[in-house]
Amino acid sequence: MTAGRTARERVRAELTREITDIARRQLATEGAGGLSLRAVAREMGMVSSAIYRYFPSRDDLLTTLIIDGYNALGEAVERADAACPAGDFLDRWLRVCHTMRDWAVSHPHEYALLYGSPVPGYQAPQDTVAARVRDVTVLGRILAEAYQASAITLPDLGPPPSPAVVAEAADIGELMPGVPGEVVLRGTMAWTSVYGWINFEVFGQFDNTIEDRKTVFDHLLRVLAGTMGLTW
Repeated sequence: MTAGRTARERVRAELTREITDIARRQLATEGAGGLSLRAVAREMGMVSSAIYRYFPSRDDLLTTLIIDGYNALGEAVERADAACPAGDFLDRWLRVCHTMRDWAVSHPHEYALLYGSPVPGYQAPQDTVAARVRDVTVLGRILAEAYQASAITLPDLGPPPSPAVVAEAADIGELMPGVPGEVVLRGTMAWTSVYGWINFEVFGQFDNTIEDRKTVFDHLLRVLAGTMGLTW
């Protein structure tokens, strides 16, 4: 009886994986808005009703693809951070951000699902949150550990932010316990700048303008590290 259930579970897992693989190929040709359970079923040779046993709706399939995408990016970022010397905070920052860019450039359609235009009619459920913050958690860990090691010296960038501005970064500050609000704010600004660059690159805004994007991106990361006070 147990062996039979295990076999059924294996079959279900294999079919679920095949469905999501086909759905990812659909993202490349139709975009997230064109994702269709019926089209996936046709490609698998299944009747439409059968696929609903695995994904009751298109939104359920979208949610699985989104969680898979966030987890794939998060795992890549976590591996990059773990491969660096713990006390080399600049190297950790550089490797993590380059890994993010490399993953996005290699998986543009999955990246677009995560950080592109919202899919009309789709509302991401709470289930996506844990996967969504994996990469940001790594940033928080790098800055928190750098601060604890006295490896952060904030440069003077002009007038300090008002308490109201610092307060706006309070939520992400939960990922960096014990870190002053201004450091959290600068980390937030740096992280969003990284995603701004990646968005421009993935969505073609640098076409026919910046050619050696990796080199320029590396320079941007070093400038941003300086604004966060990471020493090297």
